[in-house]
Amino acid sequence: MELAHSLLLNEEALAQITEAKRPVFIFEWLRFLDKVLVAANKTDVKEKQKKLVEQLTGLISSSPGPPTRKLLAKNLAALYSIGDTFTVFQTLDKCNDIIRNKDDTAAYLPTKLAAVACVGAFYEKMGRMLGSAFPETVNNLLKSLKSAESQGRSEILMSLQKVLSGLGGAAASSHRDIYKNARSLLTDRSMAVRCAVAKCLLELQNEAVFMWTAELENIATLCFKALENSNYGVRVAVSKLLGTVMATALMPKQATVMRQNVKRATFDEVLELMATGFLRGGSGFLKSGGEMLKVGGSVNREVRVGVTQAYVVFVTTLGGQWLERSFATFLSHVLDLVSHPRATQTHVEAVYSRRCVSFILRATVGSLLGEKAQIAAAKEICQAIGKQMKAVEAVVNDTSGENKSGAADIAASQHVMVCALQELGSLVQSLNATASPLIQEASIGLLEIVTSVLLHPSMAARLAAAWCLRCVAVALPFQLTPFLDRCAERLNNLKTSPEAVSGYSFAMAALLGGVHQCPLGIPHAKGKMVVSIAEDLLRTAAQNSRLSLQRTQAGWLLLGALMTLGPSVVRYHLPKMLLLWRNVFPRSLKELEAEKARGDSFTWQVTLEGRAGALCAMRSFVAHCPELLTEDVIRKLMTPIECAMTMMSHIPSVIKAHGAHLKASAAMVRLRLYDILALLPPKTYEGSFNALLRELVAEFTLTDNSANTTTSLLRSLCHYDDSVLLGSWLQETDHKSIEDQLQPNSASGSGALEHDPSSIYLRIPAGEAVPGPLPLGVSVIDASVALFGVVFPHVSYKHRLQMLDHFAECVKQAKGVRQQAVQLNIFTAVLSALKGLAENKSTLGPEEVRKSALTLVMGALDNPNPILRCAAGEALGRMAQVVGEATFIARMAQYSFDKLKSARDVVSRTGHSLALGCLHRYVGGIGSGQHLKTSVSILLALAQDGTSPEVQTWSLHSLALIVDSSGPMYRGYVEPTLSLVLTLLLTVPPSHTEVHQCLGRCLGAIITTVGPELQGNGATISTIRSSCLVGCAITQDHSDSLVQAAAISCLQQLHMFAPRHVNLSSLVPSLCVHLCSSHLLLRRAAVACLRQLAQREATEVCEYAMSLAKNAGDKESSSANVNPFAPGVSSRSDIHCRHQGVNITETGLEGLLFGMLDRETDRKLCSDIHDTLGHMLSSLAVEKLSHWLMLCKDVLAASSDMSTATLLSSGKDEESEKKDEMDDDTMFTTLGEEDKSKPFVAPRWATRVFAADCLCRIINLCENADQTHFDLAMARSAKLRNPTNDLLVLHLSDLIRMAFMAATDHSNQLRMAGLQALEDIIKKFASVPEPEFPGHVILEQYQANVGAALRPAFSQDTPSDIIAKACQVCSTWIGSGVVSDLNDLRRVHNLLVSSLDKVQAGKGSSSQLYRESATTMEKLAVLKAWAEVYVVAMNIKKEAESKPKRAIRNTDDDDDDYGTIDELPPDSLITLVQPELPTLSRLWLAALKDYALLTLPAEFSSQLPPDGGAFYTPETIDTARLHYRNSWAPILHAVALWLNSTGFTCSESTEAAAISGLQKRSTSVNLNQASGAVGSAKSLPEINKDRMHLILGVSIQFLCSPRPEEPIEHVTACLQALHTLLDSPYARIHIAEDQLIGVELLSVLHRLLLTWNPSSVQLLVTGVVQQIVRAAQDYLQEKRNTLRCMTILPTILFLIARILKDTAIKSADNQVPPPVSAALQGIKSIVTLSMAKTEETQKQWTALIRSTLAYILEYSQPEDSVPTPDEVSMLTAIALFLWSASSEIIGVQSLQNGCMNRFKNALNSCDPWVQAKCYQLLLSVFQHSNRALSTPYIHSLAPIVVEKLKAVERNRPASNIELLAIQEGVKVLETLVALGEEQNRVQLLALLVPTLISYLLDENSFASASSASKDLHEFALQNLMRIGPLYPHAFKTVMGAAPELKVRLETAVRASQASKAKAAARQPAPAIHSAPTIKLKTSFF
Repeated sequence: MELAHSLLLNEEALAQITEAKRPVFIFEWLRFLDKVLVAANKTDVKEKQKKLVEQLTGLISSSPGPPTRKLLAKNLAALYSIGDTFTVFQTLDKCNDIIRNKDDTAAYLPTKLAAVACVGAFYEKMGRMLGSAFPETVNNLLKSLKSAESQGRSEILMSLQKVLSGLGGAAASSHRDIYKNARSLLTDRSMAVRCAVAKCLLELQNEAVFMWTAELENIATLCFKALENSNYGVRVAVSKLLGTVMATALMPKQATVMRQNVKRATFDEVLELMATGFLRGGSGFLKSGGEMLKVGGSVNREVRVGVTQAYVVFVTTLGGQWLERSFATFLSHVLDLVSHPRATQTHVEAVYSRRCVSFILRATVGSLLGEKAQIAAAKEICQAIGKQMKAVEAVVNDTSGENKSGAADIAASQHVMVCALQELGSLVQSLNATASPLIQEASIGLLEIVTSVLLHPSMAARLAAAWCLRCVAVALPFQLTPFLDRCAERLNNLKTSPEAVSGYSFAMAALLGGVHQCPLGIPHAKGKMVVSIAEDLLRTAAQNSRLSLQRTQAGWLLLGALMTLGPSVVRYHLPKMLLLWRNVFPRSLKELEAEKARGDSFTWQVTLEGRAGALCAMRSFVAHCPELLTEDVIRKLMTPIECAMTMMSHIPSVIKAHGAHLKASAAMVRLRLYDILALLPPKTYEGSFNALLRELVAEFTLTDNSANTTTSLLRSLCHYDDSVLLGSWLQETDHKSIEDQLQPNSASGSGALEHDPSSIYLRIPAGEAVPGPLPLGVSVIDASVALFGVVFPHVSYKHRLQMLDHFAECVKQAKGVRQQAVQLNIFTAVLSALKGLAENKSTLGPEEVRKSALTLVMGALDNPNPILRCAAGEALGRMAQVVGEATFIARMAQYSFDKLKSARDVVSRTGHSLALGCLHRYVGGIGSGQHLKTSVSILLALAQDGTSPEVQTWSLHSLALIVDSSGPMYRGYVEPTLSLVLTLLLTVPPSHTEVHQCLGRCLGAIITTVGPELQGNGATISTIRSSCLVGCAITQDHSDSLVQAAAISCLQQLHMFAPRHVNLSSLVPSLCVHLCSSHLLLRRAAVACLRQLAQREATEVCEYAMSLAKNAGDKESSSANVNPFAPGVSSRSDIHCRHQGVNITETGLEGLLFGMLDRETDRKLCSDIHDTLGHMLSSLAVEKLSHWLMLCKDVLAASSDMSTATLLSSGKDEESEKKDEMDDDTMFTTLGEEDKSKPFVAPRWATRVFAADCLCRIINLCENADQTHFDLAMARSAKLRNPTNDLLVLHLSDLIRMAFMAATDHSNQLRMAGLQALEDIIKKFASVPEPEFPGHVILEQYQANVGAALRPAFSQDTPSDIIAKACQVCSTWIGSGVVSDLNDLRRVHNLLVSSLDKVQAGKGSSSQLYRESATTMEKLAVLKAWAEVYVVAMNIKKEAESKPKRAIRNTDDDDDDYGTIDELPPDSLITLVQPELPTLSRLWLAALKDYALLTLPAEFSSQLPPDGGAFYTPETIDTARLHYRNSWAPILHAVALWLNSTGFTCSESTEAAAISGLQKRSTSVNLNQASGAVGSAKSLPEINKDRMHLILGVSIQFLCSPRPEEPIEHVTACLQALHTLLDSPYARIHIAEDQLIGVELLSVLHRLLLTWNPSSVQLLVTGVVQQIVRAAQDYLQEKRNTLRCMTILPTILFLIARILKDTAIKSADNQVPPPVSAALQGIKSIVTLSMAKTEETQKQWTALIRSTLAYILEYSQPEDSVPTPDEVSMLTAIALFLWSASSEIIGVQSLQNGCMNRFKNALNSCDPWVQAKCYQLLLSVFQHSNRALSTPYIHSLAPIVVEKLKAVERNRPASNIELLAIQEGVKVLETLVALGEEQNRVQLLALLVPTLISYLLDENSFASASSASKDLHEFALQNLMRIGPLYPHAFKTVMGAAPELKVRLETAVRASQASKAKAAARQPAPAIHSAPTIKLKTSFF
């Protein structure tokens, strides 16, 4: 191939290659030449020109193929226009000679055609230069035209077209000749010729004035005839001619008008001519339009469809502004078409005409008008509907009956209504929220007008009105609930009007069906309302026979519509529904039998309609609420369904008895039954299979049906790839909705709402504008076929065989057309069954079943009907798939091989070649490998059969299937296949487009098969690659759009595998040109390819696209085109395929794509455009920032134009005045060429939304690219350094402006996008400093803009989702710290305050428009926003507190001093939040409680409060969950901060009190109901404990497993909340005390640390862990301080007790060993520790102390074996317990007794030291401040003490120690006296005084007594002397009672006074109430 790349043809190389390869070599050389001539140096070209001309003219006579001759002609013309022109006439003569040649053989034809092509190319390129030779040339061409065959005719006509375009007006002399000769060919039998004539005449009408003046009517007639029996291509070409001529007649081009004085046609004349075609068609008619319309006869459908397209061309050519001005006239004309009796002869025809009119309106109003003009158009349509309705009402109310034609008028009016209402609905839906002025402006009265049609006598009109309402409600969701209420109210008021019942129920059903398109939904109560209305209708249906039918239908329709609301609503009504369903059908067979005998035809009709309605509602239930389909529910449903199945068999007898008019109702019942069964698992109705299959088979084999109705499903069951054979690619054109009418199956394309009212509430199939269910007859067959496919896999083999045999029999019985119909239906059913088998992975069955199936299928492969052959091939493939046995496959393949080898007829060759393709397709490469070679060789041979394009098409299509399915196994056949493909591409005439399409498919399949190998450099691969590229080049240059689309997808594949070898510089411009193609498939292919290219090489793609704009600019510098969305200047004739490349302007490809978004409606196409723009944006936006921002800004600027004021001001008067002022000249100039350069339409709202999204993406891209984009100082210096530097921060004002425009638009989606953009801008730019004003940020200057953008979002009627978003932006703005002045902040802050009042209003606020969860969303958004603001405020406060305090400035200074407002005063923001905190904290806690409940797993759902939470209702729980999930985290953080700052001191009651003033409706009930108990009953500690559990529970639950898509902000907020919470001492103690929670939290945090990467999260986690550990440490510390920590206490106490036991051994000197004193000290410190904090520790503590005491008591008992314990130490220990521990702890009876026993033992001890110590310790016990503790001891031990002391009189002390013991004992008694009450004092003294007196010695014994005895005397006397004065009265009493005592005392006193000094010196006076006088070595007290 490289050898072909030279300026001159390399003749040596050509001679050396084989004959077969020469054409390819020559073509490759011509391709090279085509590129090189343009770029070459002129002198080089001139040097070699002679030789080149020789070589090129030599090729003319070498019989070149079509692509070669096209390229040859192009190169020759280019050569002459670049080089010298002096030999051009010579060459032209040479061509003319060849054309004149009389040789008519096929071999000479290519040479002739090459000459014809050259002539055309010369004139096109050089035009007037060749003017002198043109008359001869034209005559020559016209002469040969007469004798040429079809291929020659079309080529000659194309050449003529080029001659005309090159010469322009200069060819005027030949215009009439050309017209006369071409005209008759417009009805040529070859479709290609018709297309060529149409194009030639289209060129001619540019200059030939007579065509659109004198000949206008003839042209119209010709076009109508040309449309008869036309194909799609002809319809497109002819309609373009017709539409353009009509437009030119109405608005001629200025130049031609100036030249000749012409009479212009009037608007009415033009429209009347067009209408003729629409209503009458083409066959011969007289001149006068009026006459011919009276004759009967049907309209030719092809003509009507063609004329419909012509209408669109007509309007498009005149342009949008013309349509705007003339819309009223045009609308009334178009609507008149559909009210004409000729257009509506049968119902199907009427539907077809309606479809056509709707198409005209949609294609013009929908795409040519901008949003403003569309609103004006909608007004016009409203008026038209209103006018019609008035006329209808006049007829209905006309009781006199004078208006005879009234009924006909009404019948005609219904179709007008349908068209008008559908267009109105589509308009409003496409305008979306932008249409709100239409509703709000009362003068238009849209709603009144549309609802008035609900009472129209015709059902079709009522349904259309209902549909229109649904469109309005979906576009403006705030209208949905009011509409429903209004319809319900009217339905109740007008219950007695059949139309009202029907119309309003349609409307309600339609509205309910639209709810799923409104994200905010409707209030839950509406469901209850609908059920009660429906029930009421069904209940009252029987009361009034005039209304029974309507009420029954309406009731069930409403219930069916209710089901679309989904399980959350239906769940509540299910029991009632099941009951209703059960009651509609008889309960038993007996009842069924009885029923047959009763009733008349009317009651049967009502019954059948009711049952059909019930089944329909059931189907809706099963389809929309699969979650509710439990086994039990299915069982309950089966009862009525089984009854319906049984009833089916009884129906025929009922119809016989009561008349055939019941057939429709019966069919409806069957349809509904099949529909619901297809949705249920077949296992549930296995028992009824036999009866059911009988019905199904009878249905689609047309057993009881005399009509030859065919199913519509066959195309969809065949494979998508077979569209080239089926012609189903028409589904993929812009004309789909009208082209459907021409498909061969029954009623194709005649879908209409009235065929099945239930579709008014179903979801619309994708790609449809309005639901169009097919007529009942077709629908039933469709449903039976679909159900057959579901049931077949579950049927026994025996029954399968019976059915297949029956099918064969049916086909045999039927004849002619009926046979075709039966066969079509049977095949569709068989395909459906095989598909079902494949999906169920089951097999077909044993041999006899297969055989029967095979016979059926093979028989159809030879059927003359191509659709049946297609179906048979498909069935064969599917059979091979489900049988899956090699032998079976081999048998089938062999059969087809044999057939193909022998057969000669086209039919069997096509059928069996497809069979091979399908076998491979379904069995795949491996399964059919052994047949590959044979299949390929046979198909390659068939493909070369030039005599039959049909055989070539089918065989090439099959070949493509085999290549696709064989994959790598095909590699061996690639070269022969490729060479065949190239040969055919170079030889097959271009008019055989199907062959070329299949060649394109083969080429694509081969490229995929070779795959990545294509990158290689080996010789074979290079050859394969260059062959592929040549193939692509040929197909790219084909005239057919589908072939071009195939070429594009081939190049796309090539680019994927070998990107270096695809030349983007030529591919991209050609793709850009295709973007304006009139062919949807081509536009789709171009965009899909651009999407792939942009993904890898966006920069190159954009540059190559721009080069196109530059070239265009050079060529047409005159038409400077500025607007980015203008489609470009174009010649009038060629509105669709605009001048190559002018569609690209300086906005580049991206501008063009944005413009396409406004015009395209195809979903796939739009999504690809979005992706392409997305890829371009990602690659280019940062480098070309200004360019992309300008693009977005231009698109968004359309928002500001769409203000309501301008819309409604333009009155009619100004318009008409303007028209009068304009004179004719100005009329022409205004509508000349310039009209086209005005913008196409302003960007529509969806495009603006996309632009706003792009804006956000650009901001993010800049953020990821470079931080300089967000630093003004750096950006400015970068710009100074290099002016090309483009940085985002420099465009800030533009960004704000764009966000503002979007946020304040009409369109809700755009408002959302705008607010999102605003939030992004605030977040990204909040901290960017303003270099000129230090201490300020750049966003500060935009405060007003931000406030203004937010304010509208808080207005009364804003939807919840926008309010929610706006709250988010508010909190971002307030929290961003941009605004430092409180007063400025207040503006935005007040918006949040007002929202908070709304939240307060409680759950049941009256004016509810949306679902309850919308309110939930709104309220939670407000609370979340406040939470975020509070968090920021607290952070600011914290920072301010942590900073060193500066001198507080005096804020009364002048404001001029920037310093004063430079920084926020430390508590500024918090002062805004503070007043709301009491309310907020309560609401926040309530929201958290809700959230906690909603996150419970499903099994705890019974624990949820039955009437919902604070902010959600139980019905909308599922949607509410999402809103809680979005907002809980900031709220949690805020609650934690609030609790931390109030220190848990605030109880709920105080908050409630604080807000009760604000309360509108007691929400507090709401907030407490969740907790079950009445709130006020809880104490503060309990409340706090609940709060802690709530917060910790929510946190742990979330942190356990945060979903990966969870925003990181939630994780951080949750961790920060925990951190904050643990700052408060209360929380720390709580978490340390409840160790389980602490441990759980730590393990969750550990998991989080391992699974979440961001360092911010990890730091927070470690922070929280530190807090938890610190809390535990503090707590331990505290416990140590209080308790030595419960864990070690038992050990310590045990050790102390053991030490005491082991070391306290009695010693001789009564010394206390150090360990004992240490142990006693230990006991003291432990027992005196402060009480433990919690109840739990309290218990443990008590038990430990008791057991220690018990242990000491136990081992202090003296035993014989062990060394005697030291009683003193033991007693000391016991006393320590008694003294320090409380009576509750050791007041236990057993311990008390033990202690007393030890004291008794000690008192009775024989050791005086022990006694002394015992008294001392007793004294301390008796003196214990706690009387409860000391009293038992006093009661028990005091008597013993008294006894002991009394005994001393007989046993005086002999030693100091004994004396000490007595003294200590006396002290104890004295203390008791002091402790006693006054009244007991005498008795106590009566014990003490005599004892003391008994110690006194008389004088005689005193001298002889021992010193100890003397000391005792002294001691007693001293004490008596002191006691007397202390208690004088009691002392006297005692002394008086015992005189002998008194005598003894007096004696002693006297003796004492004698030796006073000595006594005084020896004994100091003891003090009562003092600590014991004898100190132990270590004091323990």
